[in-house]
Amino acid sequence: MKPFQRGQLWLVNFDPSVGHEYQKIRPALVIQQNQYIPLSHLLTVIPLSSQTAKSAALDLLIPKDPENRLMKDSLLKTYQISSFDKSRFIKYIGHLNSMLMIQVDTQIQHFLFRSSSNTLSKDKKTPQEKKKEGGT
Repeated sequence: MKPFQRGQLWLVNFDPSVGHEYQKIRPALVIQQNQYIPLSHLLTVIPLSSQTAKSAALDLLIPKDPENRLMKDSLLKTYQISSFDKSRFIKYIGHLNSMLMIQVDTQIQHFLFRSSSNTLSKDKKTPQEKKKEGGT
């Protein structure tokens, strides 16, 4: 099996799951820092969904390309950060480029570290939302 690294996409078995947790075997992005990967049997990931029409705040569009080898454009579901045992990782898919990883880090920062008085609203859009609207 390929060694795990931050920025890789893997097929991960999300079952069994409960309630609104993601289910089934699906792609997930490894977000854990490389120095911590060998220290645990768990890996921290963000799941992807091919349901791009169902975009929510903090979702990040990941266009399929030869590096990530996704079958479809997908949404990275930032609010679903999870840790799983390495035995749930089925197959290496590909990896995200450095520009997308910078965007991932920004979304994680917004999700985990923004204060409640500074949360996203219709007036405070993510860089991805501004780009969709044609802004900078």
